[in-house]
Amino acid sequence: MRVILCVTGSVAAVETVKLARELKRKGFQVKCFMSDGACDIINPYALEFATGNKVVTKLTGDIEHVKYANEDLILVAPATANVISKFTYKIADNPINTLLVTASGYETPIIFVPSMHQSMYRVVDENIQKLKSEGVMFIEPKEEENKAKFPSIDDVVLQVQKATSSDGLNGQKVLVSAGGTYEDIDPIRGITNRSSGKMGLELAKEAFRRGAEVTMVTGRMDIDVDVPKVFNKIKIESTQDMQNALKENLTDHDIFISAAAVSDFTVEKAGSKISSSDEVTLKLKPAPKIINQAKKYNPNLFLVGFKAEYDVSQDDLVESAKLRMKESGADLMVANDVAVEGAGFGSDQNKVLIVDDEVLDVPLSTKEEIASLVIGRIVEKIL
Repeated sequence: MRVILCVTGSVAAVETVKLARELKRKGFQVKCFMSDGACDIINPYALEFATGNKVVTKLTGDIEHVKYANEDLILVAPATANVISKFTYKIADNPINTLLVTASGYETPIIFVPSMHQSMYRVVDENIQKLKSEGVMFIEPKEEENKAKFPSIDDVVLQVQKATSSDGLNGQKVLVSAGGTYEDIDPIRGITNRSSGKMGLELAKEAFRRGAEVTMVTGRMDIDVDVPKVFNKIKIESTQDMQNALKENLTDHDIFISAAAVSDFTVEKAGSKISSSDEVTLKLKPAPKIINQAKKYNPNLFLVGFKAEYDVSQDDLVESAKLRMKESGADLMVANDVAVEGAGFGSDQNKVLIVDDEVLDVPLSTKEEIASLVIGRIVEKIL
């Protein structure tokens, strides 16, 4: 896949070296165009180094605006008010705008990443809406300090991956639960688990890449796990909160991936802080299995569950996953043994079994790789 990265004269141009390198790391070939204003902020050599390709700063007899107009994607990042407004009216007075007008004639996908002062962003909104109606994509900026700031590089890369993917989930609404729930013991203490939310996040990203509209219901997650702004997000705390959120939202979704580590127990909460001077006995009450309720809320749901065990044989793990499938009506289960070294809670890797009418044994792999296999299996089953 080849991406043409157009860098314009916003101070956010300083982010594009990291962006170009991340795109390359994800397997994209990147070719850059730079405006005069962008060249005043960063040296073209920096982007040449990041991409391994010469940077286009002016049009020559090589007719660069035609040569690179029919690629997989054109990404304008950062996009100034100037480039947005000129492209709205198809003004071709510099290399980038000439490229954009030519690409528009080829119907090449185009993404803009606005970055400017907040007042300018408000003023060009009419132009943005006009371009959106023409099929041009926009990534929403971070609005803070009275500025429309460059979004996270991860969010930009995710949108690029979606725009260039082979789809499979277009038109599907996917709900993913992630993280651990928290049950109060008293107003300042509680019980939870070690779930990081990383697996759920990777599943949500892969579903989004393949064209789905994604909503995440998140419990407690690691502080280094950032949910992309392009997802709808519902934040919950307790098992009851999770159940309420699912009851309210599952009827509107096609696929539910239940990756959250929902507490198996609840606790009778004390009305005030329990004294640390006394012995305390906690009475744990079994919590309802939320996954077992999912198809009662939406019988047409494609349901994916997760089953974690500790230090069991593979046969026992498969049997446990199939039992949970039968109880919940799940269409697919992902089972893992959290005692496996390097594959426990919080790890960036896992070793899983993907179970439906077959059993796929996935060796120790990154959670991103596992998410790709799971979502790929969902696509196979629903098509």
